[in-house]
Amino acid sequence: MADHTDDYWRGTRRLTAILLAAWLATSFLAVFFARELAGLTIFGWPLSFYLAAQGASLVYLAIVGIYAWRMRRLDRRQRERA
Repeated sequence: MADHTDDYWRGTRRLTAILLAAWLATSFLAVFFARELAGLTIFGWPLSFYLAAQGASLVYLAIVGIYAWRMRRLDRRQRERA
């Protein structure tokens, strides 16, 4: 039982760390490279504006969706082992 619980929490911490790194990268890199990204355009808008206004929000939504999907799988696997 303890091994299964340890595996569950290891998977949870790993998933959380990966998604937090993705969140940090999305937040930090869009701001850090804003000047360089301003030269590229998407639908007539600078890429830096697009990332700040739309892209980052979509990435955050994807992070929440991925977290819910993976945690459901981890929870189901833990219930089956218990």
